[in-house]
Amino acid sequence: MLQVPQTEAEWLRIASGFEMKCGFVHCLGALDGKHIAILPPPNSGSVYYNYKHHFSIVLMALVNADYRFTYVDIGAYGRTSDGGVYNNCALSKALENSQLNIPSPSPIAGTNHISPYVIVADDAFALKPYLMKPYAMRNLTPTQRVFNYRLSRARRVVENAFGQLSQRFRVFGRPIPLAPVKVEKIVMASCCLHNYLLRDTQSQAVYMAHDECFSATSSQAVFTPLARQGSNRASQQAHQVRDTLCQYFNSEGSLDGQERRSLEL
Repeated sequence: MLQVPQTEAEWLRIASGFEMKCGFVHCLGALDGKHIAILPPPNSGSVYYNYKHHFSIVLMALVNADYRFTYVDIGAYGRTSDGGVYNNCALSKALENSQLNIPSPSPIAGTNHISPYVIVADDAFALKPYLMKPYAMRNLTPTQRVFNYRLSRARRVVENAFGQLSQRFRVFGRPIPLAPVKVEKIVMASCCLHNYLLRDTQSQAVYMAHDECFSATSSQAVFTPLARQGSNRASQQAHQVRDTLCQYFNSEGSLDGQERRSLEL
């Protein structure tokens, strides 16, 4: 596991990066998981066989606005239920038990909107007060479409990071013919090297898209996404947090052209 930020100051620096680069306030990271293809280990049965009908282990990652991995969890069986991959990782438990020194809810700068600090993710994850996902795509209002667009801008940094990882390290271009424990080490080393290489601005420029938070480098050919979780019931508090952010993005925090772009999603 990479070192998760441990102080409020570290988290606030990450939130500042998302606000400046992606226009999403109080955001502490973009979360996603991908299946990494492997050859079936001997005598492993179907534990590594995933819903896309190939063998894999799962990489769960949290990424900051600079495409750096701040947390990775590697090695869950490919067949593990989608909710189980995240719910059983250390990050989920730490967030649920308030163990990460995340800043307390506070007013969004220049407004009276009180909001907690959150992580953004796609529809494969359950909505929680600290984990924001898009509104369901059916019968969306114009304001909800705007929220989904704004969340997508921030969430795509993790897609970009996966794309950069697969381009830098071509070992991910085909099923890895090693034992899962060795594949875990390769993935962890690759994530650490990816972070190290991003310290070099020349290296960074090669892999980053022009619009950092909207044009994702595709990772679909290499990493298979997680499917929707079986149950995404959310608390009233979680819905209230999302609605507060939605209201902000459609008022004081609006961006030029967001209504038009929201129709393109």
